[in-house]
Amino acid sequence: MKKLFALFALISVALACNLVGKKGNNNNSSSSSSSGTSSVDGEPVERANPTAAQSAAIANGHPVTWDQQGITWTLPANWSKNEVRNESFTYSGGGAHLTVAISVMPQMKDLVDTSIKAMYEAAKTQKSVGKYDEVKWLELDGVRGVEFRESVQEQPGDIRRLEWQAYRTFAGSTQLISMILSTDSGEFAKHQDELYGILYSTKVTH
Repeated sequence: MKKLFALFALISVALACNLVGKKGNNNNSSSSSSSGTSSVDGEPVERANPTAAQSAAIANGHPVTWDQQGITWTLPANWSKNEVRNESFTYSGGGAHLTVAISVMPQMKDLVDTSIKAMYEAAKTQKSVGKYDEVKWLELDGVRGVEFRESVQEQPGDIRRLEWQAYRTFAGSTQLISMILSTDSGEFAKHQDELYGILYSTKVTH
C-alpha cells in the first residue's frame, strides 16, 4: 500500500510539471463568491456537509487522533486500530477500512496548485471512462482537495474505494495527504454512510 501511495505521488509530480511546461506556473487560487461558496476554474468546491444518515452513522463513535500528523476523525464505535506509524495510519471495523498516508514532498512547494488541478483533471478523465463514478473538489477543515469514488467493481469481493487527496504545509514541509476509505464492492452500499461520515469528520492541522 505504501508503494501505491508513493507511485501516486510521483505521478502527481509528473502531471504538475507537464502542466507547468504547457501553461507556465499559473497558480490561480480558488475564489470565493458573495454566497460563501468557492470554485476552481469554474468548478464548485464543496465543503463537508454530511446528511442526517451520514452523521447518524458515526454519532456513537469516538474521536481518533493521529498524533504524529495532527489529523483527527470520528470513527464508529466498532472500529479499531490496525497500525499507526509516522507516515501511515490504518483503522478498520466491520469489513470497512480507513487508510491514510503522508508523503513529504518538498519539490512540490511551488507547484501545489498546479498539481492538485492536475489530479482533478486526471480523475475527471478516469470518470469519463468509467473508473470513477464521482469526482469533485472537496474542502475538509479548510484544506481543499480532490474527492473521487471508484465505480462498482467487477466482482462483489473486489475492493471499492472512496478517496481524498490534498496538499498541506505541516511541520515546515509540503505534504500530500492520501486518504482511502474502502470496503468490498458488494458491501459498499451498506457502509457508504459511515464512510462519508468519517470522511466529513476529518480535522486537519495546517
